[in-house]
Amino acid sequence: MPIDQQAGFITAPFGDWTRPGTAAPYFRREFQAPSAPVRAVLQVSAIGLVEPHLNGSPVGDEVLAPGWTSYRHRLADSHYDVTERIAMGPNVIGAILGEGWAVGRLGFEGRRNHYSDRPALFLRLELDYGDHTEIIGSDQEFQVSTGAVLSNDLYDGESHDARLEPRGWDQPGFDAAKWSPAEPFEWNLDALIDTGAPPIRRIEEIDPVDVATSPSGKTILDFGQNISGRVRFTVTGKAGQTVQLRHAEVCTGGEIDTETLRTAVATDRYVLRGGGTETWEPRFTFHGFRYVELGGDVEPDKLRAVVLHSDMPRTGWLETSDDRLNRLHANAVWSMRDNFVGVPTDCPQRDERLGWTGDLNAFAPAASFLHDVRGVLGSWLADLAAEQREKGYVPWVVPDVLSTPSPPTALWSDVAVSLPWALYREYGDAEILRRSYPSMTTFIRDVADRLDDNDLWSTGFQFGDWLDPDAPMDNPAGGKTDRHLVAQAFLCKTTREMALAAEVLGEDTTEFAQLADRVRTAFRREYVTPSGRISGETATAYALAIRFGILDDDQRTTAGDRLAELVAKDGYRIATGFAGTPHVTAALSETGHLEEAYLLLTETGCPSFLYPVTMGATTIWERWDSIRPDGTINPSGMTSLNHYALGAVVDWMHRVIGGLEADEPGYRSMIIAPQPGGGLTRAKVDHDTPHGRASVAWRITDQRMRVEVSIPAGTTATVVLPLDPEARVERVAGGEHLWEYALPEDVSAERHTMDTPLQTLAKDPAVWRDLTAVFAEHLPGIPIDGTAPEAAGISLNGLLQHIPGASPDFESDLRDALGHQKGRS
Repeated sequence: MPIDQQAGFITAPFGDWTRPGTAAPYFRREFQAPSAPVRAVLQVSAIGLVEPHLNGSPVGDEVLAPGWTSYRHRLADSHYDVTERIAMGPNVIGAILGEGWAVGRLGFEGRRNHYSDRPALFLRLELDYGDHTEIIGSDQEFQVSTGAVLSNDLYDGESHDARLEPRGWDQPGFDAAKWSPAEPFEWNLDALIDTGAPPIRRIEEIDPVDVATSPSGKTILDFGQNISGRVRFTVTGKAGQTVQLRHAEVCTGGEIDTETLRTAVATDRYVLRGGGTETWEPRFTFHGFRYVELGGDVEPDKLRAVVLHSDMPRTGWLETSDDRLNRLHANAVWSMRDNFVGVPTDCPQRDERLGWTGDLNAFAPAASFLHDVRGVLGSWLADLAAEQREKGYVPWVVPDVLSTPSPPTALWSDVAVSLPWALYREYGDAEILRRSYPSMTTFIRDVADRLDDNDLWSTGFQFGDWLDPDAPMDNPAGGKTDRHLVAQAFLCKTTREMALAAEVLGEDTTEFAQLADRVRTAFRREYVTPSGRISGETATAYALAIRFGILDDDQRTTAGDRLAELVAKDGYRIATGFAGTPHVTAALSETGHLEEAYLLLTETGCPSFLYPVTMGATTIWERWDSIRPDGTINPSGMTSLNHYALGAVVDWMHRVIGGLEADEPGYRSMIIAPQPGGGLTRAKVDHDTPHGRASVAWRITDQRMRVEVSIPAGTTATVVLPLDPEARVERVAGGEHLWEYALPEDVSAERHTMDTPLQTLAKDPAVWRDLTAVFAEHLPGIPIDGTAPEAAGISLNGLLQHIPGASPDFESDLRDALGHQKGRS
């Protein structure tokens, strides 16, 4: 047998994994080593999940291996150097298998066995003795039985009866007479590859921050942070005693609330062996949780939450003078971490956890700034391309386990183009584009063939501005913005990215440049007036048209002004969903409305970026009102407290508050241009670029600005000094740089009064926001208009004279609103 065929997949000859609750199979094989090998390498993979063992203990520090890929196309394997663990004489190699993504329940449709009707093991141990090599491969010489793992499921949890563990099963000398021979299992060995993705590991551990007794008498542990992972505990007790852990994201009324889990049971159970101290952590499951309901006789201080996710190096940080913004940023980081468990998913807690393309596409620029995602997303893009080749379309979820095909849609399917481009912009590696180019071109050409006679993407299903806060609860795609306007706008974006990618690679440049011009012209003809008004008059429509380069300069100015009016009219509360939210603050700041962008960012009423922070959120929510102001959970049936997509605003925070962005792909050249606002007095951003760490820090003290910049050797930066009286722009090379200067007097510091004309007040966005909020509270339904011509000659005092019976509280609140303006002592 050829050396690469000296191992195959094997499975247990028993068990029915088409139903939940089947015990995990244990595999073992004893072998002789005539001497210590020069080198020993263990290669392991599985259909399901695998924990390899050698001579009495697990091998490696990976968990949930081999992760989740498009298994029939690409199945990850792991390699371990086990040279020091091979003993001269008898040895035992083995493994325990879990159901995982391949065998267990997966997806909101509740189906099992998407890839296989049973778990299977691949194991190959290569022993190099210098003068010859021996292979111990998974075959029918392996024996198999069951042990303590009675059931395991990614959604429902794991049950473990320590009394049933066959002690010594993974060591020489164990009596395996009652174990059965393993059976061969058919699987294409060519699918086994090194995906290049980092493994899933235990990243950190968290102690409980609070232990409470619920109204029903339950013990509730609060770990203070919503995570993806599981709990490890240590206990001493009698044989047969049970410890039960129920996991949840939230508590309501003092009890854990499992509504956000839907049908996921998220419960782990451990039955004690007895006779001493026992420590246990589940092997083959993970949960999205902050709270744990503890059942059983175990001390709460003996429990620790174990954070699990793909082991991606952190590369981006931001810290400001506003703790609320720091928490918002931390929430986005945590949601990314919690959802990068092998695959970039939508959520880590409920009966879904799928690789939704739209969520990742919205968040991709932020993701690539915060962590090194080349491995995990490079592998994911390879899965996408493999399934696209097989099925003829880009699935909405990758790997694809949906029961119906996925027609091409904006923001979701076009991740095939936008994600490679975002990664190229971040890392400057043209090979990223080259690997994805066939997938990118296939998608774009498919959509081009679907355009109507006016070059519009006017037919077919679209998600639109998904989860617009004004969309009906039972129709998240039913937002204010026309779905096909959204689709055409994103097609303008992706065809331009396609043309730029083709230019980088020297391929098909004319074809895609011409297509980009055609679809942009079609959008302008269909949806834009000559002056720059956008059809539908929504924040998302304006933000997309501005950000995607669809408008000419004059139109862009008009669109920016109109967008600022719309966000002001909404009281600076969020009016956008997945499509618009990543772009609305940038569209404002890029069209001269920085103050409005900050007002939008720092609003705390529901819905807003900071509303979840005021409600104690430690991750980004799926819906703006996932938890309502009264503390109840949104009853839509689709409510997660751990979705990163709406946290995409942190990309703007990095570039505008921190002031750092790439000027060319890979940060060989950078733009450093902090734009202070929102009452911030300092900010610091750090980013590990492909060339080294870049840092920007600014601070305002006693009307003086201090700016510190550090960029890697071999790079350059254009530094636009913030609020500089001389409007200086400096070009600097690698190294450390410092500027200090006095700030100009704040010309907006003059205080308004009750006699200031409404038209003047309306030009101060912060004051106008506060005034309109007062009118909404005291005179709901009666608008205040600062843009009408007569507003130039009427003041708040004048208005009060025409409002019969105006309460003293109303006038007092108006004066307070004026007092919030800048410059008030």
